[in-house]
Parts: sequence; structure tokens; C-alpha cells
Amino acid sequence: MTPDQYCQDKAAKSGSSFYYSFIFLAPPQRQAITALYAFCREVDDVVDECSDPNLAATKLAWWRTEIAALFDGTPTHPVTQALQTAVQGFNLPQEHFLEIIDGMAMDLEQFSYQSFKDLSLYCYRVAAVVGLMAAEIFGYQNRQTLKYAHNLGMAFQLTNILRDVAEDAARGRIYIPQDELQRFGVAQDDILNHQMSDNAAKLMAFQAERAREYYTKAFALLPEEDRYRQRSGVIMAAIYQATLDEIEKDNYRVLDQRISLTPLRKFWIAWRSARHEKRRYRQWRRKH
Repeated sequence: MTPDQYCQDKAAKSGSSFYYSFIFLAPPQRQAITALYAFCREVDDVVDECSDPNLAATKLAWWRTEIAALFDGTPTHPVTQALQTAVQGFNLPQEHFLEIIDGMAMDLEQFSYQSFKDLSLYCYRVAAVVGLMAAEIFGYQNRQTLKYAHNLGMAFQLTNILRDVAEDAARGRIYIPQDELQRFGVAQDDILNHQMSDNAAKLMAFQAERAREYYTKAFALLPEEDRYRQRSGVIMAAIYQATLDEIEKDNYRVLDQRISLTPLRKFWIAWRSARHEKRRYRQWRRKH
């Protein structure tokens, strides 16, 4: 199995919404974003699948060394070997890879966040940085596109936090800020024990609204001249926002079950969004 095949398998097996947006990219971009996604999955799996925090910390330290090897031209892991092509072809700073690892390391030390300001650093490291790197791979002319990418990454992570709240609670983690739990009258133990209530539903609705605000902010910042290049992010956003819609339809009962879209529906949304973006781009080109 080649390094690229390894990354492709890693992305395909995850069933992530990201995978469905990659299929519309040109081969060099698809190779780069798939390798980046595989890297994110590898370091995330270290934290989620390793029950010994000390061993997980050791593995993350190894990944820091492996990123140094990547930028020295001597990677040993299939993912970093695949990333060689990506870092040569696109502006993917070493510091960004290390920021992602630092974000994953936060999960080994911190199981809750006092305020959204505190949570924001975590979201930046594990998601907004990935958004910035993806924007580099997709391409842009206007640097404002990076502000869009930052906000879109934040929106994705906030959606993930809401969707996965029960799954994270099973691991002893609560990403919903503590001061917001208090404001809505929801005890930490209610989250950890998956106790749904009217107050919990209102709390989750508040989280969903914040995520939607970040999507709105992101697309308000996306320059029209870069929108078609960034269409993979737009496609991902359509899938993620559809997930938010389903959570809303279920009255935000995310502690009872994990809401997710079927692979067929994800593909349908991706295909429909890709067609829409192509029409929009053609209309923009005719005017310019």
C-alpha cells in the first residue's frame, strides 16, 4: 500500500463529511487535503483510542518529532510521507501541524472549559488551523479568504461539539462551557449521565445558534472571486448545516442519540452543492 492509498483508506473509512467534499477537487489538491485529513485523524485517534494518558502523550510527542522529520525531508510514517508532496506544493507551515497536535494534547489535560473564550483556543487549534491549511490547498487571491477559513473551521468544530456531546461525555469530556451550563441550569452530571431536560434542550439550542453565527460570519467574509476555489469548504458547510437542521428537528436531544446523516444524503448534498457553486461561478464570470 502506498502512502497515498493509506491516507485515502483513512479518509474513506472515517465516513466524515470532509471526504465527500474532496471528490470534486483536482488531483493535486485532493492528494494534499486527503493527506492533511489523514494526519488529523491519526493524532485525534491517539487521544480517543489510547486509554493511558501518559502513553497518549508519548505518542503525540512522537508525532511532533515526525513533523520535524517531514520538514527535514525524512518522514517515516505513511501519512507524513504523503504530506511531503503537499508541503512542497502548498503553503503549509510546520507551526500549523504542531498547533493541531497541541490542540489534541489539550484533551489529555483538560476535560472542561470555564467559558467560551477558554474553549476558543481549543477550537482554533483543532479546527480553525485546519481551515487555514485547507484554504491554502484550495487556493485564493484575496487574503480575506483566510478570515473566512478561520471562522468556518470554528463553525465546524462547534457543530461537532454539539453533535458529539454524548459521545464526548462518555469519555468524561464536556466541551460546552461551564458558565453556560450554569446559566441554563444544567448540572455537569446531567451531561455526563446523558440526562435530557427542557433546560438541556435550551442549552443545546444556544450552542447550535452560536455555530450558525459562525457560518454566517464565515460566508460574509468569503470574497466572491475565491468562492469557487473554496467550494470544498462550501460543500462541507452545506453538509454540516444540514446536520444542525436535523438536530433542531429532533428538539436538540443530542444527549439521547448522536444525530448523523446517511452517506447517501451526504453525497447528495455534496453533489447538489457542487452543481450550485458551478452555476454561481459561471454567472460571476459572465459579469466579470
